[in-house]
Amino acid sequence: MMESQVILGLNIAAIGVMLFCMYLVYSLRSKIPGGVVGKQWGILTLLVTLFTVGYFITPFFTQLPPNVINMIVALIFLFGAVYVLITVRLIFRVIEELV
Repeated sequence: MMESQVILGLNIAAIGVMLFCMYLVYSLRSKIPGGVVGKQWGILTLLVTLFTVGYFITPFFTQLPPNVINMIVALIFLFGAVYVLITVRLIFRVIEELV
């Protein structure tokens, strides 16, 4: 029982962080210029939204069949890797502009 409460607390904390991230992403959206940066920011916004939806599903994992859980986890890993790739490329471009 205690373990499930800890897991639920961690899920709620993660959801709170993702909601804050969504707020930041959408509030910065109007300040991002168009072009390559704007396009990548749009993809990042979509991925943050997708992750947030995924995080809302995690408290219900115990009610899902194992194959569905495995697919969700695999998709989270894939989209997480794409998110990291886009973020690193975006930071690289910003550093290139500053140097």
